[in-house]
Parts: sequence; structure tokens; C-alpha cells
Amino acid sequence: MKVTYYLEVISSWCYWGEPAWAELKRRYAGRATFEWKIAKMTAADWPVSRAQCDWFYRRSGTVMRAPFMLNAGWYEPFPSSGYPAASFVAEAAKDFGFAGDEIRLALSHAADREGRKVGQLAEAIAVAVQASEGKLDAVTLRAAAESPAVAARIEASTQEFFAHQIKQRPAFVIEDAISDKAVFSGLVRLEPLAATIDAMLADTAAYASFKAHFGGPPPG
Repeated sequence: MKVTYYLEVISSWCYWGEPAWAELKRRYAGRATFEWKIAKMTAADWPVSRAQCDWFYRRSGTVMRAPFMLNAGWYEPFPSSGYPAASFVAEAAKDFGFAGDEIRLALSHAADREGRKVGQLAEAIAVAVQASEGKLDAVTLRAAAESPAVAARIEASTQEFFAHQIKQRPAFVIEDAISDKAVFSGLVRLEPLAATIDAMLADTAAYASFKAHFGGPPPG
């Protein structure tokens, strides 16, 4: 069983999806593998003003019944020169032993709760280095975040995301050993994800049981 989580680091809906992701990893530890990947948003997907960003945050916050409102202080117009830096810094941190959630969660929190401008490379690097407790070097991390290799990985994972014919983040792609696949796009609640994984694990176990009793299919 493999669960792939496609996200944009600054996205508010990805922020709201994090508790479900954390619970899936806890609940199915040892029975599934988990990986997150960046799926870049297009310029048209971003809010066009701070006021619009605040409106989206009010909507998502009320939908999630959150006792707090997200902070749109990070907001800047989508840069014509390139993509906001936070996702590149989170991806680059993987090369230095931070393939888990800690760096990208720190960046997400810095943006969506503290309003820090992590779309700017220097600010995103500062957040990542602090979150690593000094284990990341700012100069080395910056070089990696600006490297063609990291850009290529993000482009590849973005194309994977679109290949599933989806466009909402967060997205969860669940695949099992018997080639079943379930795709959830835009859902942030645990229940449908967990129910699907339970069903797929049950089917996989049933296939294994049948094979143990009767072997593989007869030839011809």
C-alpha cells in the first residue's frame, strides 16, 4: 500500500488537510508507505489580492469550523519571475535528510498562521534553517532550492499530479499491491481516506489468503 500526498506548501486547503495526513501515517504505520510531493499551482489558482485571500481564508476556516482564522500576511502577487519559494525550499530540504514533514510544516505554519512572506527565498530559507535546529546550512540549502535538479523534480511531480486528471490540492493517491488505485482531490477530511484504505487493505489480504490456499491462476 502506498499513499502519495500532492500539495502546495502555502495552500490553505493543504494546511487544513495536514491533520488527516498525520493521522493516516499514524494509523497505518507499517502497513503503508507515505510520500508527499509538490504539485505547483498555476498563476490563475492564486488569489489576486490580499482582500481576496482573506475571503478565501474566511470560507475555508468556517467550512473547517476552525477556532482561528488563517493569516494572509504572506500574500504577494504571483511573481512573474518564478514560483513562490516555499515549495522549492521544502523540496530541497529532502536532499539533506529532511524528507519528512517537519520543514514543509514549518513553512506552512510560518505563512498561514504567522503571515511570514515565505514566497521570498530568503524568508523561506530562514524558516527552514530554524525548523531544522541548525542542521540545515542556509547557503547550501539556498543553492539546492535554486538548482535545476530541484526544479526538475517539482516539475515532474506536478505533471504526475495533472496526469491523474485532477486539479485541486491537497490530493491523495492510494495504490495497493493488487493494482487498485483511489484518487481524492480537494478532500481534507480523514473519514473517506481511512475507509478507502481499510477497504483496499481488506481486499489485498483476501487476495493473499486465496493465493495461499489455491496458488496462482492455472496456465492457459
